[in-house]
Amino acid sequence: MKIAKFEDIIAWQKSRDLTLAVYGAFRNIKDFSFRDQIQRASVSVMNNIAEGFERKGNKEFGRFLCISNGSCGEVRSMLYSRRRASEMGMFLHFHFRAEELIYAKHIIPSLGH
Repeated sequence: MKIAKFEDIIAWQKSRDLTLAVYGAFRNIKDFSFRDQIQRASVSVMNNIAEGFERKGNKEFGRFLCISNGSCGEVRSMLYSRRRASEMGMFLHFHFRAEELIYAKHIIPSLGH
């Protein structure tokens, strides 16, 4: 199946959901530098999927997926530093999203890019 736009990529859809969840979960945090960094990292996940896809080449797309996966790690690491139950629950959902990115890297050749 050929994917015509990045919005059709499941990993992008899940990363968009993650970004919305991060913005919602941390909107009232008074540690502004933490809040800003975790929000930027979550946005980076979805933006790198989109940017890589728009470059129209599997090699570049793969590189951007690696960057996106790195941003997943950054958000996970930041969640560990908080250690609050609600945030750790969000970590479990986020870990699933990171796994989706790893899966996406394996299906790049089938995207018909």
